[in-house]
Amino acid sequence: MTAARPARVIITGGGTGGHLFPGLAVAEALREKGAEVMFVGSTRPFEKRVLDKAGFVHKAVSVEGFKGRGVWAKMKAAVKLVLGTLKAFFIVAGFSPDLVIGVGGYASAPCVFAAFCLRKKIAVQEQNVAPGAANKVASRLAGRVYATFDASQAFFAAKKVRVYGNPVRLSLLTADSAKEEQPAPDREDKAFTVAILGGSQGAHGINLAVMDALFHLRPDAGVRFIHQTGEADEKEVRQAYRLWEGPAEVAPFFHDMDRIYGQADLLVCRSGATTLAEVTSLGKPAIFVPFPHATDNHQEKNARVLEAAGAAEVILEKDITGKILTDRILALAADPEALSRMSEKCKALGKPGAALAIAQDALEFAGFPGERTAG
Repeated sequence: MTAARPARVIITGGGTGGHLFPGLAVAEALREKGAEVMFVGSTRPFEKRVLDKAGFVHKAVSVEGFKGRGVWAKMKAAVKLVLGTLKAFFIVAGFSPDLVIGVGGYASAPCVFAAFCLRKKIAVQEQNVAPGAANKVASRLAGRVYATFDASQAFFAAKKVRVYGNPVRLSLLTADSAKEEQPAPDREDKAFTVAILGGSQGAHGINLAVMDALFHLRPDAGVRFIHQTGEADEKEVRQAYRLWEGPAEVAPFFHDMDRIYGQADLLVCRSGATTLAEVTSLGKPAIFVPFPHATDNHQEKNARVLEAAGAAEVILEKDITGKILTDRILALAADPEALSRMSEKCKALGKPGAALAIAQDALEFAGFPGERTAG
């Protein structure tokens, strides 16, 4: 970087964890290299909570989508878009970034447009093979596109694309150390820990299957659960575990995912792009239950790639029952060699260096070549 000052970067987008957490991973890597980073995202409370805990400034713009909505709802969304864009102009002009990185979601549109009008450099980070509406438009204004998959190059101008993988938070890459730092009881006395992760909003279908599974699982079976429920199902899931009387940790959302990943022997989770990036970077055995209404069924397609490689198992939501889930958990708990093979094959698919690679290229693109670690 230049000696005069550090680079200033705005990361914009969010609304869901699938957009927010890759952006957070890049932000952490940029901060490690000495850059000043600000987030401009949605008004959703969870987003602000996550970024506050991570130590980043967060500015919110109010914006809604248009797709599939009635006339009056579209008019309301249009007004919000105009007001959000005006606010974004003030934010971008005030912070004066060297680069704006759009990570997708409707919240990214006002800031990217403001950056374009103010002649700021723009980059896009795309998590999925096919870009969403916001990133599709933003990529036309951008000078860089950071893709997760080689196949994404079909959707963007080839000269802009850098395929580095989906970035994973630096804190998660040391997740296994959390396990090592805990007391190490004998294996036969240690509960087999299953982490149920439904994303930032929870997964109702998975929650129902787990609650049913508790009727088929003895409390003294040697299985412990860590369950992220989402806010909507928290009370019902908590009550189910209370009646089960086995070891469980339940919360609507976990901020210390490094600890959760570090303690988990097995994951039961959705298969969005961010989850896959984290799972493969850490080499965590998983049972994927793809979200059945994902666009173009991309979650099942994601999960089948790992299944074909022997890195994970897949149970479709229409097929999952408590009995099936219990049988799979107990079978894997009783077969540490199978878990180890899954872990090795899973980790072979990971790209843990994606966040640092994106941060380095982004700084060079912004005119700050070289590398400087903060502190």
